[in-house]
Amino acid sequence: MNKKATITHARTCVYNVNYHIVWSVKYRRKVLNKEIEQYLKTLFQEIAEEKGFKVVMMEVGDQDHIHVFASAHPKVSPSYIVKMLKGISGRKLFWRFPEIKEKLWKGHLWNSSYYIETIGSISEEAIKKYIAKQKKGGE
Repeated sequence: MNKKATITHARTCVYNVNYHIVWSVKYRRKVLNKEIEQYLKTLFQEIAEEKGFKVVMMEVGDQDHIHVFASAHPKVSPSYIVKMLKGISGRKLFWRFPEIKEKLWKGHLWNSSYYIETIGSISEEAIKKYIAKQKKGGE
């Protein structure tokens, strides 16, 4: 009997990797008001759907930084998720809310750095609660 014929290979991934991602506005300017936050929530969902990952939740903290809970196939790198969310949202926010440019210089909305951590199933609820609390702190 051919040994190769008896071995089966999984061709699809049955799990996603979860990430907690945080980044801030350049110079920590408090420009992310309620209207911008609502726009970002919708925009992040559109970006995620188009680029092949999922934004489970997102909140603005203290009007100057963002917390995102994202989930993606292991082949989608976390840096790609950040690049897509920051890059596309930055351009679209400047276009839709040109008054933001008055508080920033050189046409950059987001700080170039970010924080990212992977989330296991045990800590998933803890991270969701933490992100949800960010909204309360920003009001």
